[in-house]
Amino acid sequence: MSDDSGITGHARGVVVTTIACLAGIGAAIVSAGYVGTSPADGGSTTALIVLAGTVLVQFPILKVIGVDVTDFGVKDTLYVAFMTFTLWFISYAILLNAGVQL
Repeated sequence: MSDDSGITGHARGVVVTTIACLAGIGAAIVSAGYVGTSPADGGSTTALIVLAGTVLVQFPILKVIGVDVTDFGVKDTLYVAFMTFTLWFISYAILLNAGVQL
C-alpha cells in the first residue's frame, strides 16, 4: 500500500469490509424492492444484476473515502465481491422467506 493513501493498515481493512457488508445488505433491499419477494422472484436474474452493479459501484466509493483501490489485487477484489455476495445472499434470502413487501 502506498504512503499517500488516506487510510492505512488495519483501518483500511475495516473500511473495506464495512463498505462491502453494507453494500450487500443494500443490494438485498434494492433487489427485494425492484424484483420482489414472492417465491417466483427468488429465481430472477435481475437480482444478480443488482448485485453485480453494487459490487462495481463500491470501488469508486472506496476511492472517494480514501482507500487506494489501485493497490487492489485479485485477492482484494474477490474479497470485496465475496463479502458483498454473502451479505446480499443472506439478507435477500431472509426477505424472500419472510415475504416482506417493500
